Amino acid sequence: MRTQLRGGGVAESVIDDAVLILSELLSNACKHGRPLGDALSGDGDVRAAWRVEPAGRLVVEVTDGGGPTRPAPATPSVTAHGGRGLNIITALADDWGVRDDIRGEVTVWVIVHDDVHDPDAGHRRDDFATRVAAPAVSQIPGLDFADAFEDMD
Repeated sequence: MRTQLRGGGVAESVIDDAVLILSELLSNACKHGRPLGDALSGDGDVRAAWRVEPAGRLVVEVTDGGGPTRPAPATPSVTAHGGRGLNIITALADDWGVRDDIRGEVTVWVIVHDDVHDPDAGHRRDDFATRVAAPAVSQIPGLDFADAFEDMD
């Protein structure tokens, strides 16, 4: 994937984002989706694809046999061992969505722009931390650490 995208002139930062996105999509497909093909015989898999569109958009897709629920971002607890994948994808991508077909296959697609070649792209890599960071502790109502420390005297 990296070699093909580099050869197509895609920026390294976009390739890094696409690799992380692909990893998240494949993990979700393996964990939540049914395999493509004949699941009863054990023959089945998921399908990954990517393409660079003429406008410079990189589209990454993963297709599986569908699952019991629709892909949707979760709100995991701080101690949860999962549930952050689609939030990571939302933070890195310009857009993403889900497409169903008549055979029951489900494809999650993600669009990543090359900010270098398309300065008007939606999400910007330099504001990634702002988009995924929690609010400052001082901004969370009801937390007053000063009172707790006063009791220690």
